Amino acid sequence: MAPGVHVLGAAPAAGADCAAVPWMDRSKSPERRARALLAASSLDQKLRWLDEHSANDPARTTFTTAAPRELPPGEFVPITFTMPPQVECTPTIQYTDAPSAIAGAGAGVTVFPANVSLSSSWDRALAYDKGVAMGHEAWRKQRNVLLGPGLASGRDPRSGRTSEYLGEDPVLSGLMAGAYSKGVGANPAEPVQSQLKHYVANEQETDRNNSSSNVDGRTLREIYTLPFEIAIDRGDVGSVMCSFNQVNHGWACGDDQLLGRILKREIGFGGWVVTDFGARHYLTDPVPSLKAGLDQELNAWRYWTPMAIKEQIAQGRLSVRDVDEAAYRIVRAHIAAGLFDVPRLSAPDADVSTPQSEALARRLAEQGSVLLKNSGVLPLSPSVKKIAVIGPTAAVTPATGDIDASSVCLHTAPNIPCTAKAPLDAITARAQANGATVTYADGSDPAAAAAAAAAADVAVVFGYYREGEFADRPGISLDGGGDALVAAVAAANPQTVAVLQTGGPVLMPWIDAVKGVLEVWYAGEEMGPAIASLLWGDVAPSGKLTHSFPKSESDLPTAGDPERYPGTFSDGSVVRPPGNTEPRQVTYKEGLEVGYRWYAARGIEPLFPFGHGLTYTTFAYDRLQVSYGAKELRVRFRLTNTGSRAGTETAQVYVELPRAANEPSKRLLGWQKVTLAPGESRSVQVTVSADDLADLHLLQYWNAGAGKWATARGGYDVTVGTSFDTALKDRFTIR
Repeated sequence: MAPGVHVLGAAPAAGADCAAVPWMDRSKSPERRARALLAASSLDQKLRWLDEHSANDPARTTFTTAAPRELPPGEFVPITFTMPPQVECTPTIQYTDAPSAIAGAGAGVTVFPANVSLSSSWDRALAYDKGVAMGHEAWRKQRNVLLGPGLASGRDPRSGRTSEYLGEDPVLSGLMAGAYSKGVGANPAEPVQSQLKHYVANEQETDRNNSSSNVDGRTLREIYTLPFEIAIDRGDVGSVMCSFNQVNHGWACGDDQLLGRILKREIGFGGWVVTDFGARHYLTDPVPSLKAGLDQELNAWRYWTPMAIKEQIAQGRLSVRDVDEAAYRIVRAHIAAGLFDVPRLSAPDADVSTPQSEALARRLAEQGSVLLKNSGVLPLSPSVKKIAVIGPTAAVTPATGDIDASSVCLHTAPNIPCTAKAPLDAITARAQANGATVTYADGSDPAAAAAAAAAADVAVVFGYYREGEFADRPGISLDGGGDALVAAVAAANPQTVAVLQTGGPVLMPWIDAVKGVLEVWYAGEEMGPAIASLLWGDVAPSGKLTHSFPKSESDLPTAGDPERYPGTFSDGSVVRPPGNTEPRQVTYKEGLEVGYRWYAARGIEPLFPFGHGLTYTTFAYDRLQVSYGAKELRVRFRLTNTGSRAGTETAQVYVELPRAANEPSKRLLGWQKVTLAPGESRSVQVTVSADDLADLHLLQYWNAGAGKWATARGGYDVTVGTSFDTALKDRFTIR
């Protein structure tokens, strides 16, 4: 490909009456409509669908990009080329990043809590509601494809994007992602598609675009592709974004095993696959990525220029049918979602945040917060008259060292402004309603913070760490001297509550010195009112952890072995040598032992187990009965509120497969949220249909030798309780 201007094809005839165009006939199926559009398209018009810029701007005809030379690798040359406009009556489409707010849309959008908070609610209805709200705000900002939600296992909590994902359990994260995506596409008058990312085994930011995640086939299915499979089965997913990394030495965005066999044939995904930005690689590597199952390049043409694809067709390495099938998957998904039938807004709304969305943001923050420890200090009682609030992230102004409440509104996502409602302001207002006073210390002077704490009845100290895309964290301790600050405050006042604003698990060397710990994650713009309502018990905490919290970083599944994390180079080093372009090799030696499976299999006691979360009352479980038949699995038990306050419990059910399955531990089977009045008892039943058992692979393991899911014969132990550390046990047998 030489630099210059290339002219491809000729312009079509003048626009047609859309009522007479066959692909606009709503009485026909999306499949027939998509085939009709492609039948009326030239090869160049079909090729337009294979790149975001040309697919989503149908009237644009001139494109400038940097295309790769064959040698040396990584060198690019500028190319300008023209293409015919797209066929008549095709929509303008705009993608948007949307981790928990619409990116790049400026002000006037709601910043919801991060997805780690959403998953901690264990509430699929709430996930659906968040999806509905995100879809609405995207539409009003002229966006109609959301690049999210994200799925990853939390293999190492130092990963810079832990807060964007939905927890370490594949079933819970898959079901939450499915509910979220259902919500995104729920309003046919405002059609928006969701996109799962990043497929697959994209578990670290370190060398994410030049590393190989080396994982065995069983672990790949049971841990890494399973949440995608569940979300696709239970959601309304338009597309999947493939990841930067290699998997077992093949690029995720061009690997037939990942895209063709697993995603499209085993899982049966019928939507389109698009690269992450920059995750595309040479069209010819080593099987053409288009033939392997990739459908579209994100952003501008680069590796998939029309000239390059036509050259591969001429050489017989690709066919026009390959182009047709990729274009068909994209067009069919857009038609099925309604993007062809509802015109995009002519201009974006300036402000799409509403009182309803702000109320939802607060509810999400409240329901996703997790009370980790409480030794009688919470909820704050009317007798508390002097409160010390300590830490830079409690206030918005003045910022301390550029850190304030807005710094932990969301992860460090680009193009998403967020001004949080400060916890200090909300706590002060709530205290004044009780006739109490609040003093504030920003924590920059530990002695002053300790003095403020000593003079108060209760001290509320805020600890944080920040994370975001492009880099992993060096560790999971608090930032900004947070551990020393919490320790100093607790030493000055035994009635200390630590409020944590982190993207995932965090170490707590001071845990024994504080009376209470409330994890609120990155709680979005409504963090202040939500935190105040939780501290006083206006809303009782009900969140449960979706990540295991270790006592030490040495307890992590990846600890102490550089081949597991961050990965090594051929010379054995962990630091990329200057000029070295080889992929970093990250070996998933832990296999299935990820998250709670690791701690259970290795007999390591976590600081807080998966599923842990307290509230302002207590619950007791008894009378467990399990019955298994051809149509369903039923788990019955009695749940009693043994405290003096109403409360909501997320009752969790786990199952341990027979020894023949060779699983490392029990696994999550299901859960149910139950609200009980003081002293109330209720018979609770968690019913799992035969279809759910099969579709979610709840009782199955991946038989690598047979290349399929299998069910082991023998006894299955079912346990029920308030967290992974369940107490009640019963058994059923599959013969």
